Amino acid sequence: MAASLGSLKGSFLEKSKERLLSRKYFSDVGSEDAYVIREGCLRWLFRVAGERVSKWWGDVQGTVVSAYEMGRSDPRKAIFAAKMGTALSLVSVLIFFKEPSTYITKHSVWAILTVVVVFEFSIGATLSKGFNRALGTLSAGALAMGIAECSKLAGELQEVVVVINIFIAGFLSSYLKQHPAMKQYEYGFRVFLLTFCIVLVSGTSEFVQTAVSRLVLIAVGAGVCLIMNVCIFPIWAGEDLHKLVVKNFKGVSTSLEGCVNMYLSSGEYIRIPSKILIYQASDDPVYKGYRAAVEASSQEETLLGFAVWEPPHGRYKMFNYPWSEYVKVSGALRHCAFMVMAMHGSILSEIQASPELRRVFKDEIQIVGTEGAKVLRLLGEKVEKMEKLNLSDPLLAVHAAAENLQLLIDQKSYLLVNAESWESRKRPENYADAEQLHDLRDSENKPVLIKSLSESIDQQPKQTLRNYSQKADRSISLSLSRWGDSGEDVFKQQTIWPSRLSLIGDAILNEREVRTYESASALSLTTFTSLLIEFVARLQNLVISFEELSEKAKFMEPVESTETQVTVGLWARVLKSICCKD
Repeated sequence: MAASLGSLKGSFLEKSKERLLSRKYFSDVGSEDAYVIREGCLRWLFRVAGERVSKWWGDVQGTVVSAYEMGRSDPRKAIFAAKMGTALSLVSVLIFFKEPSTYITKHSVWAILTVVVVFEFSIGATLSKGFNRALGTLSAGALAMGIAECSKLAGELQEVVVVINIFIAGFLSSYLKQHPAMKQYEYGFRVFLLTFCIVLVSGTSEFVQTAVSRLVLIAVGAGVCLIMNVCIFPIWAGEDLHKLVVKNFKGVSTSLEGCVNMYLSSGEYIRIPSKILIYQASDDPVYKGYRAAVEASSQEETLLGFAVWEPPHGRYKMFNYPWSEYVKVSGALRHCAFMVMAMHGSILSEIQASPELRRVFKDEIQIVGTEGAKVLRLLGEKVEKMEKLNLSDPLLAVHAAAENLQLLIDQKSYLLVNAESWESRKRPENYADAEQLHDLRDSENKPVLIKSLSESIDQQPKQTLRNYSQKADRSISLSLSRWGDSGEDVFKQQTIWPSRLSLIGDAILNEREVRTYESASALSLTTFTSLLIEFVARLQNLVISFEELSEKAKFMEPVESTETQVTVGLWARVLKSICCKD
């Protein structure tokens, strides 16, 4: 017992000495290298500060470059900024005038505020904001002056009357502006509330002066905005709406051709980009084309709200120009773009028809896609040139191509279904009992081992898995003796969707899964062709909408192309010279 206590005491003392030595060692090291540590901290601080400054400078350079590229891509933005600065400079001169009225000079800030809130990118937006501001100021000023004069009759309760009227005005204006019909006057309601409150609380002796000075200064600011926006490089919202519709036509036609070409050229599964999965902007031209047309709805409504305020200008030389018809045409185009979106989704799905099956319908699908894109481009060019359609039907060729595709599908329908399932089968007399029939079906549905991939392909009336086509020459000779009793376990573990079936290692594929995938892949081709034919059917509504626009907007009649005129003139001159020689 004493020996054990002595050994414990000795070990404790040794550990204590080790701890003391370690502390002394580290304290000595710290005292000797204090200068080194301080020098390292300073270097670290300088390094971090240098990295931060370098990153900040890089961000500044990136911002400057992006701002320059923005102005370079659309010079109108730089011109708009210059016009805004000029308008503010002109209005700010009022602050330095002492004559004719110091009271107006004192409140000249209202003119500056008017320029800031009224001056917009397009003329239509500026006119809309200016009208709302003028209407709100006039109505609020007149109403506030009347209530102010009536409140004087209340005597000591004048302040109470003013507060009650402010509450009533705030409640009614805030409630009415939420009505859908009042959406375009929402800014006018805000100006009404602001002017009404300022005039009422300005004091009994300054009611008239406040209302008049505010009205005059707002008129000055609005006049400067109008002159700068109309007379110096005008930007029209109607022109932007016109160009947007033309751009959508070109984008959808590009997407349609891209979808058809992608479907016919590739038989493999294409992994969906992450941005397309969450419906964000992507550089994919097929996706970008129809997405721009679908997303343009809100922008078109905004431009329409501004375009109706603009006077006749440029090619739109008529009052009450039918800008709403452009939105209707774009809506009909968007209705067609939904089919293109569905076709693109069909291409990106995991279940795809085999390349051999696609080649059967390749020519007809290609013709329908090409003719459909031609119709879209034709309508886009007519909208851009503001011309009517020719007397010939623009849908004649695409309708004929769609009919040919549908007839071919009817003729080759046996390729799209399992022919064996259509054969008439009689119920065996030996298995008339329901239980025996159920046992028979169970025995038929048991996994069937395939000796080789080539045999599985030959046994089917149509092409098999698209994944098999890559490894068609690879033999997977399997036998029961090789797998033993584990064959059924392999099938139990393979519970994934048939579209993901592939030849991984020595996995056993059963005939039922192969046929299931074949049916699904054939349905994929049927889906794509059905969407394409539906797209052709929707073109009729698009053409009707364009014809209504061309009539209401008074598009010019189609003119003969310059090339044809030159060719005819040349031949006429040649024939004339020959006749003269004879």
